[in-house]
Amino acid sequence: MRIEWSEPAVLDLEGIKEFIERDSEYYAIEFTGRIIEMVEKLSDFPNLGRKVPEVEDEKIREIVFHNYRLIYKLSDESILVLAIIHAARDLNNMKQQPWENT
Repeated sequence: MRIEWSEPAVLDLEGIKEFIERDSEYYAIEFTGRIIEMVEKLSDFPNLGRKVPEVEDEKIREIVFHNYRLIYKLSDESILVLAIIHAARDLNNMKQQPWENT
């Protein structure tokens, strides 16, 4: 199954990398690489993640990786990575939920 990244998800990943780079460039590359590997596993196992509890849509799913929620949307042909959000953030209080513009 084809994997696509939304612009907000790419920006999230870059932000995580920049944050970790403040302490260690090596760990920033290592950590974001592992996030990408988790997403790539979805091409073989698209239902690996659970349904996002805040959404009443079975096609909006997430994988929890360390302290981050990797949120994606399933379709018949592809997987769209919507966002990578720190687990401490309250999705219900975000101005715009990641799945609203898909």
